[in-house]
Amino acid sequence: MADNETYSFFAPQDVMRECAQRVRALRIRHRIPQTELAERVGVAVGTIKRFEHTGEIQFRVLLEIALVLNRLEDFIDLFKMPDAPFSLYHTQEPIPRQRARKKFF
Repeated sequence: MADNETYSFFAPQDVMRECAQRVRALRIRHRIPQTELAERVGVAVGTIKRFEHTGEIQFRVLLEIALVLNRLEDFIDLFKMPDAPFSLYHTQEPIPRQRARKKFF
């Protein structure tokens, strides 16, 4: 097991549903009906309804929704590499990937 492994107690479906619930709450707070959000994003109303119910949506469409709800900046740091090392024992730079050597039989 690698030293920098972390464990999550969330399944991807749980995160999807939580994200959808937050988007729905923001949409309601901004007083934007599903039909208007769908129109502004450029998708069918069913896409918005399905997303708010199941959490399933294309990433591009999710970014468009975030833009409409003024939350696009939330995605900027999504997979940002940490500035600080994971621990004091792991301060070295990661080893760059190299191609595997060809095997000769």
